[in-house]
Amino acid sequence: MKGTDSISRIAELQLPDRDMFVAPDHLKRERQSALADILNQSHFQPRNDSSGPYALRMAIEESRLVFRIKNSLEQELNALVLSLKPYRRLIQDYFLMLQSYEQARAHATREKLEAIDMARRALHNEGAELLMGRLEEKIDMDFETARRIFTLICVLHKTNVRLMR
Repeated sequence: MKGTDSISRIAELQLPDRDMFVAPDHLKRERQSALADILNQSHFQPRNDSSGPYALRMAIEESRLVFRIKNSLEQELNALVLSLKPYRRLIQDYFLMLQSYEQARAHATREKLEAIDMARRALHNEGAELLMGRLEEKIDMDFETARRIFTLICVLHKTNVRLMR
């Protein structure tokens, strides 16, 4: 997927497509929305490179989150590998919120749906803050980009867990 023309941004973002065909529709929507938002508007700048915009590949490999980054000169930058342990509780809670929202959509009041959505947004915020903190010496990114990347981390985690069953 391709984005707009700023240098400090993600212009292309690749995720493994495996198992997305059996993912629930709401998970597919979360993935597509996060991808579109990142490509439409993001701030993403590796600290050791100024040759953006960037192509980012995200995957889970051996239970770790892996970011592979290329700059606009097609140079591979150092891969970033992060443990998923600090995200586990947030990811579990995130999917509980999505499940609650999907179950409540048919019968819940607007106020109930808004409360669930507020809790989901709070989890997004916490995940974004964690991601920004863990990458602060390597990547400069804005809060909204970090929120969208956290969504994609959750999606990757969920499809990876499904593959291991």
